[in-house]
Amino acid sequence: MSLRFVLDPELTDELRERIVALWVDVTNAGGAVGFVAPVTADEVRTIADPTLAGIADGPDRLLLGYDDDRLVAMAIFTDPRFHLKPHLRVLTRVMVHPDTQGRGIGEALMREAERVAHRLGLAALHVTVRDGLGLDRFYRRLGYREVGRWPGALRVAPGDDRDEILMWLGLSGHRPG
Repeated sequence: MSLRFVLDPELTDELRERIVALWVDVTNAGGAVGFVAPVTADEVRTIADPTLAGIADGPDRLLLGYDDDRLVAMAIFTDPRFHLKPHLRVLTRVMVHPDTQGRGIGEALMREAERVAHRLGLAALHVTVRDGLGLDRFYRRLGYREVGRWPGALRVAPGDDRDEILMWLGLSGHRPG
């Protein structure tokens, strides 16, 4: 495995399609990235297009992970768009391709996101997690702590409401920008 990360790549049409394909594959394998399986590329584009516009036009930032030339991971540094929160970002659409899971790519992605956050002078990173999948354990191992829950906030199917877990990573030694 030759894993490398790219921050703020040029969002060509080809790359946009690769991102949508990753998003579809992750969702259809049971990943909690904004949809419930099964999902099509057209359905994902309803969220992907405005999300990628927020990256292309700013202020959001895109971090991609590649195994050789294959796109295998993604995370978005989402600006809270609130003038009292310039020192933090919300990591959204954190995903690793399902056929590469278990190889440490998710942890490597999150460690790279933390390095990027330090370079940007951020004080903290925040993620939200769908309860019931064990994702909170993954983030806890990386130093995130649960800071709250929204009970039943996510309706994944009729009669299947899940808590949204709010998780937080304070960045030591940050230099506010």
